[in-house]
Amino acid sequence: MERSPAIPLEAPSLWTLLEARVAATPDRMMVIDTKKKQLSFKEFLVRCERVAAGLQDLGISEGTRVAWQLPTTIETIILSMALSRLGALQIPIIHIYRQRELHFIVTESKADFLLTRSTWRGFDYSELAADVARSIEPSPQLVVVDDIFPDGDPSTLADHPSTIDAATGAPLVRWFYYTSGTTSAPKGVQHSDQTLIAGALALVHIVDAQPDDLGSIAFPFAHIGGPDYLGMVLASGMGVVVVEAFDPAEALRLYEELGVTLAGGTTVFYTALLQEHRRHPENEFLPSLRALVGGGAPKPSQIYYECLEELGVPVLHGWAMTECPMLCCGAVIDSDEQRAHSEGAPVRGADVKVVDPGADGVGRLYVRGTMLFHGYVDPVLNKGVFDDGWFDSGDLGYLRPDGHVVIAGRGKDVIIRKGETISAKEIEDILYRHPKVADVAVIGVVDTSRGERVCAVVQLVDAHDSVTLEELGDFCRAEGLINQKVPEQIEVLARLPRNATGKIAKNQLRQQFSGMNQQS
Repeated sequence: MERSPAIPLEAPSLWTLLEARVAATPDRMMVIDTKKKQLSFKEFLVRCERVAAGLQDLGISEGTRVAWQLPTTIETIILSMALSRLGALQIPIIHIYRQRELHFIVTESKADFLLTRSTWRGFDYSELAADVARSIEPSPQLVVVDDIFPDGDPSTLADHPSTIDAATGAPLVRWFYYTSGTTSAPKGVQHSDQTLIAGALALVHIVDAQPDDLGSIAFPFAHIGGPDYLGMVLASGMGVVVVEAFDPAEALRLYEELGVTLAGGTTVFYTALLQEHRRHPENEFLPSLRALVGGGAPKPSQIYYECLEELGVPVLHGWAMTECPMLCCGAVIDSDEQRAHSEGAPVRGADVKVVDPGADGVGRLYVRGTMLFHGYVDPVLNKGVFDDGWFDSGDLGYLRPDGHVVIAGRGKDVIIRKGETISAKEIEDILYRHPKVADVAVIGVVDTSRGERVCAVVQLVDAHDSVTLEELGDFCRAEGLINQKVPEQIEVLARLPRNATGKIAKNQLRQQFSGMNQQS
């Protein structure tokens, strides 16, 4: 493989990493989209500077808080890097979020600007943003960006602001990422350019990324994985295909045409590719592809072996979270057994330890590393989760003799569906309001296509009554719950099991209902 020209990987910001890459390989293709629009590293930088100047003309400068809810396009990546050029504090927002989540995020983050599309895939994002902006005081400035992004004169730009606090020498927080937690409100996670770059460099090492690799971003760039993948592109000099809306058949056609070598996302991405290939098993599957790379949702070992046997490529799947975007991951140097039956070893720059293990070695997993976040936006949430530099991940697991990590359960009451973290409590709070429901427990059960699916186990007020999945689903939507959080499976019990302290025994429910087909 072609090796990348040396660049200063200790770059203090994503912008300086981009400048270093342009100095090393200015004319190499950096990004290409499904419409074959492509930019070299130098062309990308020039476009970023023009957009940065245009944003500056709107009043955005160092420290300005800018929330953006935009689809995965080359222009969105340019916008994000332009904001980095200005030293703005970015608040990326996943496109599936609606009124409840958007209002909370914009309010808590104290966003000065809210950038959005007019419409995308049939949904009116500008109307959503306008409704939210009107309900907040002071109201953020709303900017609708479609095909035309802000444009200005780069000569008006000052030097790139420092990403280091001059008084303390600590990295400056430049990113708020929001993730669902154990409460109904999203949690704001604070990151610096340095923590994101650390995650990117760990990813480079895991996949052994090289300049002649061609990857793909077929997941929301607003996800924490967005800047990590971008950092890998800049550090290695590889190119990337930007997929606005993932369609398995179209993606495979494009990947084959362009010669994609690295692709991935969550478990649902792997299963979608498997299903598409099974429709045409006579065709060779992506001869250029050397690995599928992903994380987020749990990965059943059978999915690994199906990808290996049917697609002919290994899956490099990992365990991470918004708070620590790279933790463990299967690597190119690992065996099939290691990649299939563990989440990989801790990546370069990360450590994992098991706290209070039981007789089986399973305990709470604590993590630390150069990619660990700088605490939550709400300081109250920091209480009890940090211990002398270690962060309580909330997950349960153990370390194998080879140092690889196995996830055995979740201490936090959340569900990971298609890579997105969903609060069980948020759904329970809504279902408790249904007149037929006396008691409820929402759990995540193993699902080969989603990672986990949302299952609501209910106890009815009248034991002789009945309730349907459609009935509870309609109720949840009417209460403002987005479709991705609506239960996909309903189970009715005469009484929910509880432990000695009176808490619902969710582990027992997971064991009872995991593996069952979705019911309606």
